[in-house]
Amino acid sequence: MTAYADRPWLASYPPGQATEFTLQQPSLLAGFAASVAARPEHAAIHYFDGTLTYRQLDEQSDALACALLDGGLASGDRVALYLQNVPQYVIGMLASWKAGGVAVAVNPMNKVRELDQLLGDSGASVLITLESLHAAYGAEAVAKHDAVRRVITTSELEYQTRHDPRLFSDSRRTRPGGTEDFTELVSAFEGKAPPAVNPAADDTAFLTYTSGTTGQPKGAMNTHGNIASGGQWYRDWNGLGANDSVLGIAPLFHVTGLSGHMAPALLTGIPLILTYRFEPGVVVEAIREHRPTFTVAAITAYVALANAPGARSDDLASFSKLLTGGAPVAPAIVDSLEKQFGAYIHNVYGMTETTSPTHATPMGVRGPVDPRSGALSVGLPVPGLEMAVIGEDDAELPPGEIGELIVRGPTVVPGYWNKPAETEKSFLNGKLRTGDVGFMDDAGWFYIVDRKKDMISAAGYKVWPRDVEDVLYSHDAVRQAAVIGVPDSYRGESVKAYVSLKPGKQVTGPELAAYCKERLATYKAPRDVEILDELPATVTGKLLRRELRDRAARGT
Repeated sequence: MTAYADRPWLASYPPGQATEFTLQQPSLLAGFAASVAARPEHAAIHYFDGTLTYRQLDEQSDALACALLDGGLASGDRVALYLQNVPQYVIGMLASWKAGGVAVAVNPMNKVRELDQLLGDSGASVLITLESLHAAYGAEAVAKHDAVRRVITTSELEYQTRHDPRLFSDSRRTRPGGTEDFTELVSAFEGKAPPAVNPAADDTAFLTYTSGTTGQPKGAMNTHGNIASGGQWYRDWNGLGANDSVLGIAPLFHVTGLSGHMAPALLTGIPLILTYRFEPGVVVEAIREHRPTFTVAAITAYVALANAPGARSDDLASFSKLLTGGAPVAPAIVDSLEKQFGAYIHNVYGMTETTSPTHATPMGVRGPVDPRSGALSVGLPVPGLEMAVIGEDDAELPPGEIGELIVRGPTVVPGYWNKPAETEKSFLNGKLRTGDVGFMDDAGWFYIVDRKKDMISAAGYKVWPRDVEDVLYSHDAVRQAAVIGVPDSYRGESVKAYVSLKPGKQVTGPELAAYCKERLATYKAPRDVEILDELPATVTGKLLRRELRDRAARGT
């Protein structure tokens, strides 16, 4: 990577911004231990009216690690975390590492089919999940996998007593059969500590799932060094210190929740504020109560908070450091939100495979807007990163020319779990091919202008057409199915499906949409299903999503 060896973006860094990166801790586990030693009685997690200190978080994750080891967890075994944003997620993650295991992030919106895929791919031997999720989906998925030897269940009602009816009106404590209780295990091993472990920076710490061009899940192998680097980047780039606190607005299973919420909080020794899931009114009240200073979220989340019933500008005034990423951002929305939050929302760009942002707008700097397209810049390359834009022949392109972005640096994962072919396809001599098309201007600012792949970004979540199409094809009336993303002023993009039907079969678009919603995470399910006599295709039968995008754009 030589095209930008002189790193022209450094001239656009504000005074005092570090230009180099040196990893200070080999793992987030080591960084957490340092925070426990330095601030044992400082709040680590606020969850409604409940608080865990750093000492308590350390002791409870020690106890759970001992329980995992007592149950036969071996070094390198995978522990799947199928949870919402609850304290048990953080405890489970730390316990997995303390026991020598690898944590596996599972989207709590996943249903049986999707959970089945992730358990099978990861080979998880332990599942830690909410009672409600296990009763609805987990038990059926686990029954298909002999590798899952142990299921530990818990409840969102633990670690707080407020029981907000907006979130917990249907919550009941009912332990599913064949499971063990999280709290009872922690109590049973209270006061015990596991043998010390010192994971190396290149050891796999987390499998965070993305999707390949086939739509099948791929476990990005976020190493201990990747996560520690990500947490350190968030801390240093954004100037997080002892008086800051982090609002955990993104899902913890997502790489943003891992690297942008848990990692900087635990590394800095500051509170992480959790609210079970995103309900705007509930989150606004948590902001009023705990006064967080930092978060990173999809732009749709900021819009929802600004428009939450009863929300006032002074409710949001505690924030001094705000980031957004995961979906295209309109400059006008950023300007409007600045008036309500009192702080400029800084654009960033990254991927699951890069653990944290590869590009970001520095604090105190406003991102430029491309005069040709009106696109807001995704930022400047961050310290420690190598970046290039390449053409179709993989040759590096000069500033101003459009091509595919490739990156290499301390947060880029080494590859995908048990998928050597996919790894070889996506990584070019250690450099990640992002699949995103963009360019760098003369001042070093980067812009994303298109995607090489067909991935849809709906409110910051990644949706692959094939995943949705497979569900549509499972309906006995569907002959052809093609899924695209269509512009959505609120979500960035929404999922739209086109289908043709088998002769003699009848079904409506809304019925197919409901069919998908029953079988897919809500953000994946198409909001609109349009039925055509025939879908556009090549002579070989390959469906032409490009023509469908054109059709959607014309509104015909």
